Amino acid sequence: MAPSGGLRARLGRTLLMQAAFIGAAAVIGVFLASVLLEGLLIRQALHDEAEFFWASRALDPAHPLPATRNLTGYIGDVPQTLARLEPGYHDWRDGSVEKVVYVDDRGGRRLYLAFDRSGVARLATFFGLLPLAMVLLVLYVSTWLGFRASRRAFSPVIALARRVRELDPQTPDPAAFEPAQLPPDADDEVRELAAALARYSQRLNTFVERERHFTRDASHELRSPLTVIQMAAEMLLADPALSETGQRSVNRIRRAARDMQELIGAFLLLARESEAGLPLESVCINDLVADEIDRARLLAEGRPVASSIRADCRLHLDAPERVLAVLLGNLLRNAFSYTDAGEVTVEIHPSVLVIRDTGVGIAPDKVHEMYEPFVRGYASQRGGHGVGLTIVRRLSDRFGWPVEITSQPGVGTRVEIRFPGARAEPLDPAGRARSPDP
Repeated sequence: MAPSGGLRARLGRTLLMQAAFIGAAAVIGVFLASVLLEGLLIRQALHDEAEFFWASRALDPAHPLPATRNLTGYIGDVPQTLARLEPGYHDWRDGSVEKVVYVDDRGGRRLYLAFDRSGVARLATFFGLLPLAMVLLVLYVSTWLGFRASRRAFSPVIALARRVRELDPQTPDPAAFEPAQLPPDADDEVRELAAALARYSQRLNTFVERERHFTRDASHELRSPLTVIQMAAEMLLADPALSETGQRSVNRIRRAARDMQELIGAFLLLARESEAGLPLESVCINDLVADEIDRARLLAEGRPVASSIRADCRLHLDAPERVLAVLLGNLLRNAFSYTDAGEVTVEIHPSVLVIRDTGVGIAPDKVHEMYEPFVRGYASQRGGHGVGLTIVRRLSDRFGWPVEITSQPGVGTRVEIRFPGARAEPLDPAGRARSPDP
């Protein structure tokens, strides 16, 4: 799942979480320090006080018992509630005062030390919370200042990202990324990034211009010689003195020239970065299929290959007619080229077109390889350039027309093309188009 929010929001959340974790750690640390102070340190102090008292009594039997504001010692005159306590440490409440009592047994004589812990608790709380409040104040102020500084540092990067997102690949403007467009306080790294984007935009501009010149020049310079070849082939075929062998050779030249025209048209179409400039029109797929079958049938000349169109409806699609012609033409030429005998059938259903042939077929595990450039089927000796299905896949991906191929060697191939958004016009019993029922 993609992260939510922009760079600033993510940075703010990160800094806020960091401040929260540090604050929680500081609170826990003060609490543990208070527990340690009230527990271990008080107990250690009582133990040391008892050791000091016994050592002093050993030197002076009249050494007085501890008697301070917070500490009171007992040996003989012990309150009844304390007399029941066993040697060790105990929590004891004397009225509203909480005390820690340490009972030390030395040779049958017991020393009771009662320490008022409330004062220590107040001191621990005061000297713990005050530094904690200061630490948290400094932490949150520094976090806020760091966030403000990071926002200023990232603002030029975010602005550059917005310009990249709004960049038109067809007309890139290098001036939009010039370092002079950045704020005066932009970092050197950001300026270097802006300069790199400006250079990239300039290169992209050069490539786009080069592509435009290529498509314009190729359309004229490549198609003109092919037109001359076709016209010359037609004139040769009209010569009654041309032998049968010569006629077959000229027919091959004519078909090859026509194939090259189709291939050049497809390449020029794919050379465009987008379909912008290709007008959408309402195309009747039935009529287009009929025209493309007439062209592709010449590839099976001299072979017993029949063709038919089975339509459940008249299918209309808003699309560039040239694109559909290239797509269907490549698939139909493949079907006729690799069918020795049998039939090439086109089925037209609502939103779906199916092309079936009884040709040589392809192994199922090799079908996906046929979309790679310059890969041909088993009958590669029959000619072709090995780019037909590559063109089909690129056109289907660009215009959103899924193509699925299933095949079996010796049985034939089935190609299914889906046209989302196509409109189906019902047929009357005679096979003619009729208006849909109201």
